[in-house]
Amino acid sequence: MPARLLYSLLLYLLLPAVLLRLCWRARRAPDYARRWGERFGWVAPLSGPVIWVHAVSVGETLAAAPLIRHLRTRHPRATLLVTTTTPTGSQRVRALFGSAVAHCYAPYDFPDAVARFLRRVQPALLVIMETELWPNLLHACATRGIPVVLANARLAARSARGYAKAKPLTAPMLRALTRVAAQTAADGQRLLALGLAPDKLQITGNLKFDLDLSPELRARAAALRQAWAGSGPRPVWLAASTHAGEDELMLAAHAEILRILPAALLVLVPRHPERFASVHAACVRAGFATRCRSEAGAVAPETQVLLGDTMGELLAFCGAADVVFVGGSLVPVGGHNLIEPAAWGRPVLAGPHLFNFAEAAALLQAAGGLRICADGAALAPAVIELLMEPDHRATIGAAARAVTEANRGALARLAAVIEPLCPP
Repeated sequence: MPARLLYSLLLYLLLPAVLLRLCWRARRAPDYARRWGERFGWVAPLSGPVIWVHAVSVGETLAAAPLIRHLRTRHPRATLLVTTTTPTGSQRVRALFGSAVAHCYAPYDFPDAVARFLRRVQPALLVIMETELWPNLLHACATRGIPVVLANARLAARSARGYAKAKPLTAPMLRALTRVAAQTAADGQRLLALGLAPDKLQITGNLKFDLDLSPELRARAAALRQAWAGSGPRPVWLAASTHAGEDELMLAAHAEILRILPAALLVLVPRHPERFASVHAACVRAGFATRCRSEAGAVAPETQVLLGDTMGELLAFCGAADVVFVGGSLVPVGGHNLIEPAAWGRPVLAGPHLFNFAEAAALLQAAGGLRICADGAALAPAVIELLMEPDHRATIGAAARAVTEANRGALARLAAVIEPLCPP
């Protein structure tokens, strides 16, 4: 039996589990209960030509934002469709672009759902951000002659080993791609080893380095900083995009920090909104004076932990903090975006698990803009040192910002790959 046919059969057998998972996630995050039909291809028809950009969640949406703005400017008559697979990604699309782009959820990879979606949308081009590869979607696009670009592609060694184990599925997917714009030569080599044709590959750099810190964003960060500091200077450190198993480490580190710097404020931002309530409960249980960002009013001087329980503010939080720890790195998740705090010129701290951002981590560490904390016990001393030594902190932050400035330009290179495939 052909690998894709077997894969599709297994998907249909798993359909009850998919529906149960949707119900479970909807109980924890009600937005999952809305617009289920879109996941099965029941979307509103669009008038063409349609350029479809698929971004999985918040991180991919932020990375895609400069490209989406470029495509809107260069192709004003085209309809820009941006799809995500999470409610948080959906919220970010709406916050960034409002009604300027069409938005819906991407379909599950069931053959009928994909076919229904493509019939209704009729895209002239599909741009997939990073490494969101689905066998039936790519097969359907190839069958219909829809060009597909894998943009800002990254493939960690661990992921490459997983794809290699499923080579009967992986090889046809790579053949179905029209172009691949990889972040690094290492990413490109892993894709070539899996069967990507060399003439389809170009190394364009990491689009996340082209981050735009607008005047409005800078003003928002400055206002946040003023609100957090109150009437006098106050040391602030941010724990961004934390996962289960990390929050407790952040709180333990903060307890140590408060013994040395009793006015310090921890801004703790869990990665997933469904964890906001449980993390808040953990902060209260640990005895911290805790406030939620969603609450009205100013942060009081006695507040010790500010829980970031809102969406779309993390980038501004990076600009308002003195030091930023990037989560998903003290647990084996692979880390999250190191470039955002670096672009603000903030010292970046992270754990050892950074395989999702290996190149950015290597560049920042080599320049002196990133410090790796081997475990949770190493976090408090690192934060205390940086908060107590402003000159040292400024030097490390400047090194981090220099890395982001030196690596800009991926957008122009990616646009050169995509433009020849865009509808006239």
